[in-house]
Amino acid sequence: MSAVRLQKFLAEAGVASRRACEQIILAGRVQVNGTSVRELGTKVDPSHDRVVVDGQALKAKRKLYLALNKPRGYICTRQDPEQRRTLAELLPAEWSHVYSVGRLDFQSEGLILLTNDGEFSLRLTHPRYGVKKKYLASIEGEVTREMISKMTHGIDDEGETLKADRVRLLSRHFSRCLVELELSEGKNREVRRLFETQGLLVNRLQRTQIGPVKLGELPVGKWRTLTEPEIKSLLSAS
Repeated sequence: MSAVRLQKFLAEAGVASRRACEQIILAGRVQVNGTSVRELGTKVDPSHDRVVVDGQALKAKRKLYLALNKPRGYICTRQDPEQRRTLAELLPAEWSHVYSVGRLDFQSEGLILLTNDGEFSLRLTHPRYGVKKKYLASIEGEVTREMISKMTHGIDDEGETLKADRVRLLSRHFSRCLVELELSEGKNREVRRLFETQGLLVNRLQRTQIGPVKLGELPVGKWRTLTEPEIKSLLSAS
């Protein structure tokens, strides 16, 4: 493991937020190899250095990278004041430090990634990296070529430009359509809002892919760890 900034190591070990950890360092509450450290630029090697906070030795937490098939009717947080079901209920209790990478709204389902690696999460969610995501949307109403053209060229809505990189009509049966969309930004409820601007209702929305990682045959409500090649592919794709 390479050297990292002390405040980052403290945050990843679960001491506090990175900003709060900076104040802990400045207050002289941290020792590295028996020496008190107050410099924020200090770097430590978690595999060799002994870091102590308020007399308690710390260990770096193992980095976790998970793929989960989110069921409909769950929210992507660990606690909810409205007492709705959360992703935390689907994970082992000891993984309380794992959080979702981005969001799927309460009624949406499908692939979501979870991690305790802040840098990994940033690279997958920041718009400048443009990680592509695929969705399947079951639509109440007819999706026309004109609508598809508008969605791929961009639609102004509530002060934002909503835009899909790619839209494909997979099937049409009477007044219902199945549509595949590919997006690279992922604004709040963007897929649903795209169709709402066209007067259409999304009956079901499922995310099927994030970067090179596909939902595949992962059962609803179940998770799996990402493989090393998947992690590297996600980072190289962003």
